[in-house]
Amino acid sequence: MRIWTRASGSADLAPAEAGVALEALRTGAPRAVAAPPTRPWYLDVWIQMVRRKPLGLLGGVIVAVMLAAALLADVLTPYGFAETNLRERFVLSNAAHWLGTDQLGRDMLTRLLYGARISLYVGFGAVALACVLATALGIVCAYFGGRVDLLLQRGVDAWMAFPPLLLLMSIMSLLGPSVLNITVVLGVAAGIRESRVIRGVALSIKEHTYIESTRALGAGHLRVTVAHILPNVLPTVIVIATTGLSTVILTEASLSFLGLGVPPPYPTWGGMLSLAGLDHMYQAPWLAVWPAMALSLAVFGFNMLGDALRDLLDPRLRGG
Repeated sequence: MRIWTRASGSADLAPAEAGVALEALRTGAPRAVAAPPTRPWYLDVWIQMVRRKPLGLLGGVIVAVMLAAALLADVLTPYGFAETNLRERFVLSNAAHWLGTDQLGRDMLTRLLYGARISLYVGFGAVALACVLATALGIVCAYFGGRVDLLLQRGVDAWMAFPPLLLLMSIMSLLGPSVLNITVVLGVAAGIRESRVIRGVALSIKEHTYIESTRALGAGHLRVTVAHILPNVLPTVIVIATTGLSTVILTEASLSFLGLGVPPPYPTWGGMLSLAGLDHMYQAPWLAVWPAMALSLAVFGFNMLGDALRDLLDPRLRGG
């Protein structure tokens, strides 16, 4: 029988530990070893990302830089997003304007920073609304089933039967372009679409034995769904949120490009591509290059971060 001892004896142990060790040596019983402290799952996910997912880490860095730039736009640039100077029109790059100016002499770096603020505001607001709607709709459909599931899923089918961009354009033309309208519309559209994913996950969780045991102990519907199904769905919700951010930002840019997004003078990346980028593309190509690069980096960052979180949070993909 293997007995765990220390080379220096029990003198360097605490009194209680020393007594346990001497008793174990006297009786020949193995000494119990304390289990190592476990990390919280959210901290372990980031540690595993640093070790195993370099592209996901790169995406997280890009997202963090975007967030910092959007929040500190007032500090990072001395110009206003609508401040014009007709004497400095179409400046390529100089010490005062690192990324040049547009057709009205507005600083391009300033407009990109404030454009990131609007894009992230719309993105996070729409994704938060989408996650709440998708989680509620998916869990209700999966848990109750029957006619409730049939009725709600036929409504989801009817919504998804229309081309997404065409449907969003029709709704925005009726409501009018504004930050609040586009946030709500994109959030509802993404929530209805992603409810299918949450429903599938909740259906698999519903069939587990502990759910049946909870019902047998007399737990009500609210307790089962909130205390037992919802926590197990949260990793999937996190993955949907991170991957959906890139889709929402890209859709907002598309609507702004078509004139149905956030109205001027507020800068958006899609609006910058539409207004100045197309009209003056040959005379000043940087008016289209910088917004396109910012949009591409944002989509790349959120996609890489979402893919890495999916691999780390989904137990079926942890070996990949």
